[in-house]
Amino acid sequence: MAAVTIIGGHGKIALRLARLLSDNGHVVTSWVRDPEQGPDIEDVGAHPAVLDVEYLSVDEMADALSGADVVVWSAGAGGGNPERTIAVDRDAAIRSMEACLAAGVPRYVMVSYFGAGPDHGVPEDNSFFTYAQAKSDADAHLRETDLVWTILAPSTLTDDAGTGHLEVGEGVTSWRVSRDDVASVAAYVIEHRGFARRTIAFNNGTTPIADALRPT
Repeated sequence: MAAVTIIGGHGKIALRLARLLSDNGHVVTSWVRDPEQGPDIEDVGAHPAVLDVEYLSVDEMADALSGADVVVWSAGAGGGNPERTIAVDRDAAIRSMEACLAAGVPRYVMVSYFGAGPDHGVPEDNSFFTYAQAKSDADAHLRETDLVWTILAPSTLTDDAGTGHLEVGEGVTSWRVSRDDVASVAAYVIEHRGFARRTIAFNNGTTPIADALRPT
């Protein structure tokens, strides 16, 4: 069983993931900004840690990550404020990667989005541009680290019930995927080796998760 730290622990995907992992016997610590969110974290079987990544240094993060086997980045500024989007989705994410290296945390799972990358194609005058660029920059930094990283790139998120089935691979274009299934994908990647240094873009589809996500 692994010690897993989820950064951005009160998000919809993060809460689902914490429940899956804790139900499977993993020790889960979920970082939240608001102490009032602690009971929600405990309800899904995880341990809350009140830490605001926007203001933590690399050293402070490293201290808090000591002993973790896997870190999952599922935090975000939530849009609407370009400066804060850069501060959280890019800068804090990059600090968390450096903190993992400093703390000796080997594995890092990034929850990104379908289409992130240098060719994300979002125009600068589009309100989504800052987020797209911040996520793309953070993903690029992660790929250059020595961490055993996996980047998850789900398409448009829904609150539909999970299907347990995906569409993955070359030629897949962005459609939609339930948050339930994103959490299941993250749990599967954490619990199975063979996903090091891989970016997985996916939608809901017709292939069971275990068949769609074949380890290499």
